[in-house]
Amino acid sequence: MNRPLPRIGEGDAFDRECMARALRLAERGLFTTQPNPRVGCVIARDGSVVGEGFHQRAGEPHAEVHALRMAGAQARGATAYVTLEPCAHFGRTPPCADALMAAGIARVVVAAHDPFPQVDGRGIERLRAHGIAVESGLLEADALELNRGFFARVRRGRPWLRLKLACSLDGRTALADGSSKWITGDAARADVQRWRARSGAILSSVATVRRDDPQLTVRLSEPFAPPVRVIVAGRGALLQSARLWQDGAAANLLVVADDRAVDDVPEGVEVLKVPGESAGPNLHAMLNALAARDVNEVHTECGARLAGSLIDAGLVDELLLYQAPTLLGEAGLPLIAGWNLADLTRRLPMTLVDRVAVGADLRFRFRFDWESAR
Repeated sequence: MNRPLPRIGEGDAFDRECMARALRLAERGLFTTQPNPRVGCVIARDGSVVGEGFHQRAGEPHAEVHALRMAGAQARGATAYVTLEPCAHFGRTPPCADALMAAGIARVVVAAHDPFPQVDGRGIERLRAHGIAVESGLLEADALELNRGFFARVRRGRPWLRLKLACSLDGRTALADGSSKWITGDAARADVQRWRARSGAILSSVATVRRDDPQLTVRLSEPFAPPVRVIVAGRGALLQSARLWQDGAAANLLVVADDRAVDDVPEGVEVLKVPGESAGPNLHAMLNALAARDVNEVHTECGARLAGSLIDAGLVDELLLYQAPTLLGEAGLPLIAGWNLADLTRRLPMTLVDRVAVGADLRFRFRFDWESAR
């Protein structure tokens, strides 16, 4: 549908304060809502907040319902600030637009339009048809940032792919013999757990499983929805002695392979077959298949070869780079393999999103600008 929606400008100070509060609430669902978006709602009247809430888990009440329950009778004639357009369809829960109408809400301020086909402007249209004043666009960029993966999956049919790498100051990931444990410190490794937790899938390769024997699990004390662990198969067997297959969580494992790429799959591990190419499974087809399984964000931890293939295919949206204050020398292994530039005009433009000290290490977050690279 993609209908134009009424827009709000910067809003007055109270409007901005309420929407900022709704966004902070939405962040509380960062690890638990997938595949649903993270959404917060604040209800205010006469200059005071009377209700608030956030979407906590898929299948449970949405943010608007929690806020309306808290507001009770005070919702009548009030303004609802919602970080994403209220839904207008019956899914696992009833339409939030109907709940707002039934409660007597007089005005709704929406941060971002919902591109999901069953919403896509219908929520706002439904509210306006009921006589509710609706405005959109207040702190929209913040709302979009909070749900990068959801918008990527719905709009382009492919998850948001984040590539996590760690290196020394001289850009090396390991010694020549592959020794790399540990380049970064405890704080950086703990930080990685939070990026894993917010993702719908953790992606790696059989080569990484053979080399590092990772478990690719999330180790957090706070609640999270466990991501599916996705292993890209190359040629040959899967090394059934790896810890990945032995931790009792085979139901949360997915091996991606073409018709030639996998042997001896451990019992209970699902295999996702996609079209192949010379190096193995087609990576575009793999990500499309993950989107079809409602994966919003893919967090990738892999070796230089798969990292290079993903970049070469134009599939990396974001680079999460941890840099340790150490040097590994000329013989050390590089960040990227199998991807080369013929000349400087072909280099990939990237934008620095943030740079953060994490313990003794630095964490850089970059966004790839694929449009400029074409």
